[in-house]
Amino acid sequence: MLVSQKAQYALRAVFELARQYGKGWIKISDVAEAQAIPVRFLEVILSQIKQAGFVNSRRGAEGGYMLTIAPRDLTVGRVLQFIQGPVGPVGCITGGSEADCPLYGNCAFMGLWERVQKAMSDVYEKTTFQDLIDEEITKKKKYVPSYSI
Repeated sequence: MLVSQKAQYALRAVFELARQYGKGWIKISDVAEAQAIPVRFLEVILSQIKQAGFVNSRRGAEGGYMLTIAPRDLTVGRVLQFIQGPVGPVGCITGGSEADCPLYGNCAFMGLWERVQKAMSDVYEKTTFQDLIDEEITKKKKYVPSYSI
């Protein structure tokens, strides 16, 4: 299964708030601009993420959004699971039923699908937002052009 557009937006929004962690309230327009997310979608997504307790918000001129969990303590898998639900290679692994597949319960591929889902889950659950921030910093340092005159 693909990660939905909504889930991608949610992950990018949390990533941006993680990048700004500890810097105070971040305006929704700043998150939207930095992560190329339409503001209308972002408002809905941040409202949902707030219900999960990942972010907090404050109204007013000095308001905005703030991550409530340190980036090192929040995994991609936790946010993805909240927004999209179980993620796996096929529907029968993520809660399907006999109605979804005529071979349900007697499928030669079931072991393969289970291993793929475990690998996916491991990557999502072991990747924190701090890991992503650190990767971004490393990439930027690696690709800084050096000019000689």
